[in-house]
Amino acid sequence: MKRIGVIGIVINDKSVTVEMQKLLSEFSDIIVGRMGVPHKNVSAISLIVEGTTERISALTGKLGKMNLIVKSALTSYEIED
Repeated sequence: MKRIGVIGIVINDKSVTVEMQKLLSEFSDIIVGRMGVPHKNVSAISLIVEGTTERISALTGKLGKMNLIVKSALTSYEIED
């Protein structure tokens, strides 16, 4: 079963952006939408994701190991394949 969720990312260290972009490309199969907002010394990115709990958790876990602030929320809505 797949779920729909949101991942919020705050970037306060621009040196990790290239590594983060590569990671997001690796997980592009679960990213449905993306919006980025640059703001002074900080940028924010919101991702709408659709995938298994395991796949979404793998993405948020890898993002969390970078110098980023990451929060995620999954809905209880399940999508059948």
